[in-house]
Amino acid sequence: MPPKIYNTLTRKKEPLQPLEEGHVKLYVCGITSYDYCHVGHARSGLVFDMVVRYLRHRGYRVTFVRNFTDIDDKIIRRAGEQGIESALLAQKFIEEFYTDMDALGTLRPDIEPRATEHVAEMIGLIGELIDKGMAYPANGDVYYRVEKFAGYGQLSGRSLDDMQAGARVEVNEKKEHPMDFVLWKGAKPGEPKWPSPWGEGRPGWHIECSAMSRKYLGDTFDIHGGGKDLVFPHHENEIAQSCGASGKPFAKLWMHHGFVTIKDEKMSKSLGNFLTIRDVLKAYEPEVLRLFIFSTHYRNPLDFTETALQDARSGLERMYECLAQIDALPAGESDASGRIAAADRQGLESLAQRFDQAMDNDFNTAQALAHLFDTVKALNKLLRTLPERPAEQDVRILRDAATVFRELAEVLGLVRRDPAAVVAAAKAKVLAGLDLSEAEIMELIALRNQARAAKDWATSDQVRDRLLAHGIVLKDSPEGTSWEVGK
Repeated sequence: MPPKIYNTLTRKKEPLQPLEEGHVKLYVCGITSYDYCHVGHARSGLVFDMVVRYLRHRGYRVTFVRNFTDIDDKIIRRAGEQGIESALLAQKFIEEFYTDMDALGTLRPDIEPRATEHVAEMIGLIGELIDKGMAYPANGDVYYRVEKFAGYGQLSGRSLDDMQAGARVEVNEKKEHPMDFVLWKGAKPGEPKWPSPWGEGRPGWHIECSAMSRKYLGDTFDIHGGGKDLVFPHHENEIAQSCGASGKPFAKLWMHHGFVTIKDEKMSKSLGNFLTIRDVLKAYEPEVLRLFIFSTHYRNPLDFTETALQDARSGLERMYECLAQIDALPAGESDASGRIAAADRQGLESLAQRFDQAMDNDFNTAQALAHLFDTVKALNKLLRTLPERPAEQDVRILRDAATVFRELAEVLGLVRRDPAAVVAAAKAKVLAGLDLSEAEIMELIALRNQARAAKDWATSDQVRDRLLAHGIVLKDSPEGTSWEVGK
């Protein structure tokens, strides 16, 4: 069965049925490059990184296109404030975007078109719309006739009359209808400009994605993605432009992720309530931010709190600690009887199926993560029951489960580092804040082990309590006694 994806256009989940067998063509609206990226941009980057990773995991070939808007009113305004050329400002923040996304470990798209490199394609598309009567020149500008496109409003679920009644439309005598939107902007003094049949100027925002998606994916492709803030007007206008020009359907499936909020208010630069990606990564590992973002379904709002990030950090630590214990298991006794029951083994072996079922249901990462954490809990339980020299078959079962776990976690971009190194680094960081050295801790653990071997339970308990007083919790397992900081 193919994955099912919620389609904003039809408001229901639909099976993924690529136009070309086994090949998914995906277009995602990228950033307007005028400032550093915030956590909302991180969510967008990570959501579609997850989509691409999972579809490839399921055996699809994916062509992933994500654009850069490198000419825009915001870019021009910010460049003017800084006294530099728009192109230099845009290039700077494209590079900063790569710095942030690389830090998060996202996959680079297959194609990353820039608006300024596709002005010719935009001019050609605008010309087609004019020829079909879907657009009209007006004193150096060009506007789209919304009344000429019967399906206008289908994505956002709005009627043209409702839009006009509810909108604060700036009076513009050039427009035939208040909701007509600009395709080409006539040149203004000091602004970047290109020659066109309608005079020098620059493209409007919406025409960019119609022209670039058409060039690289064709008139019709499989999935178009972005944030919910793009549903109207940007994506609504893309549909009108693209379908108006080609007479064909545009994107088959429309995916939109929810907002990142702070105290239930959308995180945005205009509201000044945003945190940049690099600010967050000063305090948290990139995988922590990934786990935090994927703990909520992509279509739902995601409230950004320190508590949620700390919970994500603790969850990630549990994953790494579990895998480190399995990696440290001895080879096992070939002639020993296994202790892992058939039901427990079947539970571990069903992880991949359960994970895929969750992800096939509109990329339900929250449920997929729940299955991963259930497996960590099951593995930890089995580790506690193993004898000092476990059976070879039990070690193999645990290691096979850990291998599958890593493969599935990789779909979410998690547990990509060496578990032993991660656990050791965490301990080193903890030791830096303790008044006990690691050598002293290990001496106390050795003393406790001696007491336990001699059945001197009183001394054993005293040592344990002394370590607890320093916030150190002991964990006994077949490979010995380890320690961690109490949660």
